[in-house]
Amino acid sequence: MNEFFDLPTIIFLGIAIVVLLRLRSVLGTKTGNEKPASKRVYDKDKKAKNPIANNDDNIVPLHPDNPANEVNIVEEKRALKLEAQIEKLSHGDEKLAQGFRDIASVDRDFLPKNFLEGAKSAYEMIVTAFAQGDKKTLKNLLAKDVYEGFEAVISQREAAGQSVDFTFVGLPKVEFASAELDKRTALVTIKFYAEVVSATRDKDGNLIEGNADQIANLADSWTFARNTKTSDPNWKLVATDQLD
Repeated sequence: MNEFFDLPTIIFLGIAIVVLLRLRSVLGTKTGNEKPASKRVYDKDKKAKNPIANNDDNIVPLHPDNPANEVNIVEEKRALKLEAQIEKLSHGDEKLAQGFRDIASVDRDFLPKNFLEGAKSAYEMIVTAFAQGDKKTLKNLLAKDVYEGFEAVISQREAAGQSVDFTFVGLPKVEFASAELDKRTALVTIKFYAEVVSATRDKDGNLIEGNADQIANLADSWTFARNTKTSDPNWKLVATDQLD
């Protein structure tokens, strides 16, 4: 026994036990529920920066999600955009400006600039369809009584064997004339100053109206309408008038 437990060995074992006990007191022991090292460092730094936040119950988000705030921001942007367009396109006409506001109050998608761009496209489509005798396109864009007037002229041309050579050149000037909300119906009138090339020929090809080699100027006042109480977002042409 003495050859295994000599004095140096006993001293060495004693020193090892003391070292292990000290390491245990400093490092502690693992229980299986320890946080990862990175998590412990993060929590320590967080508590150092914010001593009050010692647990999750004390954490209050600085910018909590609030759908109401987002809705308000969207509404504010829409209102600012609407007013900017009204100021620009009403040209100081307060009655026209109020008409825009009245329509926008019941039609959330209404913006004067967007409407004007849509009306310009509609004008080109309508005058081109009329020249070509495209009744289907016209029927989708015109109110019933207006369509009947256009359809009657087309039918007369067809009966006489006439044809129209037509080219839409452009719209050098377009401006709002009026805007109003009549109960549930929104009404917007626009003045169109267009440039076209149009030549009407008889069944033998003889020119009877217009000029195929010359640009003609058209000036029209058109009124578009929409029932704001329906889900149909489309506007239709309800009245036309030639300007002097």
